[in-house]
Amino acid sequence: MPATDLSLLIDAAREAGKIATRYSGPQAQRWEKPEGAGPVTEADLAVNAMLERDLQAARPNYGWLSEETEDSPDRLSRERVFVIDPIDGTRSFAEGSRTWAHSLAVAEHGEVTAAAIYLPQRDLLYAAAKGHGATLNGADIHVSGQVHLSEAEILAAKPNLDPRHWLSGVAPDFRRVYRPSLAYRMALVAQGRFDGMLTLRPSWEWDIAAGDLILREAGGICTDRLGQPLRFNNPHPRLNGVVAAGVEVHAGLHARLDPNGAGILA
Repeated sequence: MPATDLSLLIDAAREAGKIATRYSGPQAQRWEKPEGAGPVTEADLAVNAMLERDLQAARPNYGWLSEETEDSPDRLSRERVFVIDPIDGTRSFAEGSRTWAHSLAVAEHGEVTAAAIYLPQRDLLYAAAKGHGATLNGADIHVSGQVHLSEAEILAAKPNLDPRHWLSGVAPDFRRVYRPSLAYRMALVAQGRFDGMLTLRPSWEWDIAAGDLILREAGGICTDRLGQPLRFNNPHPRLNGVVAAGVEVHAGLHARLDPNGAGILA
């Protein structure tokens, strides 16, 4: 089932790319969501409408969780559920950047079993099915072999270095870099381009579900900020941050994080 679901997700991601790239980011209609939840554009809504229609038609017994669809408790009774971010990095899309992605996943009993992350303007398609490894444009990928946290390049927003997150109030001495799409950050770690990523704020499931499987199938470790495995299709679809890296770098990050640290925006 994961392999057939993956084929479905890949086809849907490519179709999403065709729809999204018909819009010119800075000229696309844009609205701000209530309560400071960020922007949404007409491209997000058009992609979401296609995905919801086509994916649910193909798998009518699967539940549905998407950033751009009003949530329903119906999904909680389903064995499998789609977890979808029609455009991850909407702000970047609206600014005319190329670093936004479509993030599509299937979770079964809380575990992601098939996933695709597609950046149409960079022609990058990351994909994974449980037990089948991870790929980029069809070629196998693997996390980096970095073993020293002090030499690692970690994808993270600057607030993640706030002393309140770290034991003794001191962040580790790693090189911090940044990319705007959370899904893309996770895919880049899976690819071995960077040694790890972390976000220490509460994180929406749709931002990270696809990246979780792709990264794990690429040989990495992906947990919440407390070191617990990520589980999806929760009643409140938000997780306690994400820490993802190769085995040694993940262990180094986890050892330095304060389990009682402040959950500030990061």
